[in-house]
Amino acid sequence: MVDLSAAFGEDEAARAANRAAIDGICRVPGISVDVGGGVHDRERVEELLGLGCRRVAMGTALVRDPDFARAAAREFGDALVADVAARGGRVAVDGWREGTDLAVGEFVARLSEMGFRHLVFTDAERDGMRTGIDVAAYERVARAAGFPVVASGGVASLDDVRSLAAEPPGVVEGVICGRALYEGAFTLAQALEAARGGGEGPGSDADDGPTEPVCPGLSSIPAPAPGASDEEVSPC
Repeated sequence: MVDLSAAFGEDEAARAANRAAIDGICRVPGISVDVGGGVHDRERVEELLGLGCRRVAMGTALVRDPDFARAAAREFGDALVADVAARGGRVAVDGWREGTDLAVGEFVARLSEMGFRHLVFTDAERDGMRTGIDVAAYERVARAAGFPVVASGGVASLDDVRSLAAEPPGVVEGVICGRALYEGAFTLAQALEAARGGGEGPGSDADDGPTEPVCPGLSSIPAPAPGASDEEVSPC
């Protein structure tokens, strides 16, 4: 999950509403919740962990306050995950609204030294667009980081999930699906089966069949602008 109200510095009412939502989701039995957005200090990390989150994702602070990022990684260990988004091969920050001159490969290569062992990498040019994934990009990022990534951005079909699941150990440890689920391209159960290596191989999506959208209203709204995240376009 991404708390966009916290990431964009919205008013306390908006942030309180999201805190309540995160708290409620963390209470659902049988799921683990990872949350990012507005993670700029120790208090925010503790707040999210206190709500029951399994992992807290840190993004902009990795670039803007690396000393804090290192200290937090030492203190919170595996409960903290690096969250890096890129556009045009460069790291993007501040809810992806601002570009940097930092090359992705060079930047993620620093994460291990900073104390991070988990990374969500988002292909911001594909996120929310359902254009399909760039598997090679995740391979390059995993090699540079020295540990596997959670792939985010562009998942359009079960073939995308299968392709990522077929990568050798050390490349991909998970995949984030957003808009494709909302619009009913596949169900969560189908995605989980594909991630476990079940179902047919690549090219078999025609047999999976469409499903009912999780958020029926989503099909009636315009496609997101480039760089908009799944959460930004969901009416749910």
